[in-house]
Amino acid sequence: MTQRGKRVSYVFPIFNEAGNLNLLYRSISSVLADVPYEIELIFINDGSRDDSLAALVQIQAHDERVIVIDLARNYGHQVAVTAGLDRSTGDAVIIMDSDMQDPPAVSLELIEQWEAGWDVVYAQRRSRKDSIFKRATAFLFYKALRRVSEVEIPANTGDFRLLDRRVVDELKKYTEHDRFLRGMVSYIGFDQTAVQFDRHERYAGTTGYPLGKMLSFAADGIMGFSTYPLKLISRLGFVAAALSVVGIVYVLAVKLFIPQVVVAGWTFIVLSVLLMGGLQLIMLGVLGGYIGRIYRQVQGRPLYAVKKVFQRSAKE
Repeated sequence: MTQRGKRVSYVFPIFNEAGNLNLLYRSISSVLADVPYEIELIFINDGSRDDSLAALVQIQAHDERVIVIDLARNYGHQVAVTAGLDRSTGDAVIIMDSDMQDPPAVSLELIEQWEAGWDVVYAQRRSRKDSIFKRATAFLFYKALRRVSEVEIPANTGDFRLLDRRVVDELKKYTEHDRFLRGMVSYIGFDQTAVQFDRHERYAGTTGYPLGKMLSFAADGIMGFSTYPLKLISRLGFVAAALSVVGIVYVLAVKLFIPQVVVAGWTFIVLSVLLMGGLQLIMLGVLGGYIGRIYRQVQGRPLYAVKKVFQRSAKE
């Protein structure tokens, strides 16, 4: 393989990862010891409430390759990654989580595939050491996403991937606030391939994606790349209308042919009202989700604010 550029950037979103940072830095430094590229290590502190920023500043003070971006508050994983991509200068950019679940050595395989001519190389999980609940929900999410998405988003992938500079430059044009980066990268296109890997256990700390955030992230993925929920509303409406017609025919038939069995139908009425009311609330919720996305987008607010950047100056 021949070099495809001069510099490779690594982007690490950080939220309460103080227990992982020293190991991450030592591991990535060891892996990159013989890489024939200039290396840029970008750490984005996404409003951490532990000692992550202090640990990052200490690392940066001893390594000129390190850039620490301290965001003004917690904006979320996807926005933190976006801030790192915006700051990167590499001919290729590798996005990795900082909890040691993404093995640093796999990034060399991503670089090899990039040198072979691929523009996007995504790390695809062959196995993962997560709880049964997380594995099950991930399986269901990707199955649903494949069914309803208007673009093909590879299953069992996260944001651990390499992006060529051309892809990063295209991605910068996409300014939506409810971001689902793996879907956006698939939407952009270019030549894409997978590298299989075994995902490790988290080394320290707790996940930044509890159930609530996982559901919100899943909604971003589905609503951001599919209008299927809106189509489903219409289909539910037709089904409800058909059931109503059946109910009317039944009531009229009983009234005309066996009136002696007709009793006060308050139970049927109450159940019908509750059913239709529940369906209407679900439909309004789906509509509200799309309208909320539109509202956040038309406000035109910046995606994030940077409090401070820690970086060696050229004179140093």
